[in-house]
Amino acid sequence: MRLVHNSLHDEVAAQLRELIFAGELAPGAFLDEVRLAEQLKISRTPLREALKVLTAEGLVRHEPRRGCFVNEVTEQDLDEIFPVLALLEGRCAYEAARHASDADLVTLEDLHQQLARHARARRINEYYAANFTIHEAIITLASNRWLAGVIADLRKIVKLARLQQLHAPGRLDQSLSEHLAVFAALKARDAEGAEAAMRTHLTRQREALRELARAQRTRLA
Repeated sequence: MRLVHNSLHDEVAAQLRELIFAGELAPGAFLDEVRLAEQLKISRTPLREALKVLTAEGLVRHEPRRGCFVNEVTEQDLDEIFPVLALLEGRCAYEAARHASDADLVTLEDLHQQLARHARARRINEYYAANFTIHEAIITLASNRWLAGVIADLRKIVKLARLQQLHAPGRLDQSLSEHLAVFAALKARDAEGAEAAMRTHLTRQREALRELARAQRTRLA
């Protein structure tokens, strides 16, 4: 189906993101402009503009005289990104503790109850979805569009790695405990405590991913 939109290249960029995150365009894959233009039923002009958008986001890299490739996320990339995410999302938790209304806290409590039910039932996919919703809610409560924008861009890079940190032994229960600690601080209007708890949560996510990477290397050795 042909795309029709005032900002066609934005819609093309969204479709390419979906293909990348779904693994249909794998890390390191060459992005054949002719084939993609035919697949999406568009001209190469909006496609090239879309590729510029994805390059700016870090999902695609452009190599002179070679073309565009899906970016590959390295362990060093993750080591550099997660401390930044921890700082930024920590600040969001700090601001959320200051700005959240009683109604906001009721909503967050319901979300955390859902999270706990998914953890007890070992429903990892549902846990991931609830986890994402909670993080988004806290970012929204921080009410800082600059923080939200930078976090969204960094999350795209992390998502590119297609990582499953909750599969690390014991990580599901640990993650739930960390979330409950963040929420307890939010309920207490403890901004510094919420910030510290969120930083801990993001730092331990990276540790779990590192553990999974080590286990994978051991299996392949």
